Amino acid sequence: MPLLKLETTVVLSDEKRKTLLAALSKTIAACIGKPEAYIMVTCSHADILMAGKGGEAAFVDVRSIGGLNGEVNRKLARQVCQLLQDSLGLAPERVYLNFTDLKAANWG
Repeated sequence: MPLLKLETTVVLSDEKRKTLLAALSKTIAACIGKPEAYIMVTCSHADILMAGKGGEAAFVDVRSIGGLNGEVNRKLARQVCQLLQDSLGLAPERVYLNFTDLKAANWG
C-alpha cells in the first residue's frame, strides 16, 4: 500500500482538504503505477520552520513497497509540487519530499 503523508502549515477547509487528498491519491497512483484502491493519503497541519524561517511550507513523505526509483521520484516530486502550488499557493522551494522504498516484511 503506497502512502503519501502531507504535513503543511497551510490551514485547509474541509472541502479543500478533501479535494487535495483526492488529487494526491490520483497523482501517486498514476506515478507509481499502482491501483488507487491500494493508496493511502493523509493530510495534517504542522508547524514548520524551513531555512530558519517560518511561513507556508510542506513536508511530503512517500512510502511504498516497490514502484519508487529515481525517475518515478522526480516525476512524483514535480507533480506533487505543482499540485501544492496550484491548490495551496506553496512555492516548490518551500516543499520537502522524502521517498522510502519499503520491504514487504516491514509494512503491514
